[in-house]
Amino acid sequence: MQIEDTTIPGVKVLTPRRFDDSRGFFSETWSARTLSDAGIDIVFVQDNLSVSETAGTVRGLHYQSPPHAQAKLVRCARGAIFDVAVDVRRCAPTYGQWVGVDLSFENGRQLLVPEGCLHGFATRLPGTEVVYKCSDFYAPDCDGAVAWNDPDLGIDWGLASGDAILSEKDRTAPAFAAFDSPFVWEGAV
Repeated sequence: MQIEDTTIPGVKVLTPRRFDDSRGFFSETWSARTLSDAGIDIVFVQDNLSVSETAGTVRGLHYQSPPHAQAKLVRCARGAIFDVAVDVRRCAPTYGQWVGVDLSFENGRQLLVPEGCLHGFATRLPGTEVVYKCSDFYAPDCDGAVAWNDPDLGIDWGLASGDAILSEKDRTAPAFAAFDSPFVWEGAV
């Protein structure tokens, strides 16, 4: 598995190897041993599946606050997404910065999003399926969101605001300036 750092500490792009033959391919998409050997010791406890029937569906920017903060390992099982992580760890040198990565069934890439980052994605194709592992169980009282199209973040989703298909939660999410982050960067002194 190829593991690449991004500009945000802890956010990584993982590309599993694919073994092709006349039947298709085989790929080991996750291995605790492989990640541990790379210094990533996250214990995942829950898998989620998100299906979006229409291209241009945006889900995010979401987070789950402590004590149930979640790291996520995100991959696209069918279709394609633009996947985004935003660093919201107070005192982090990359606070408020974002990373976006194209994940698709074809490229097999995955995005590792650590605790302390907002997460969201926009679908690029109809019938897109996203599978992601979480390091803590869903806790409704810790669930939150920030506006996906907040101008202070300046995320280029490749969509016009009026073209995004949103849930009510995402449509009414507060601005980034109003967000009081419950996360602290571990490197802070």
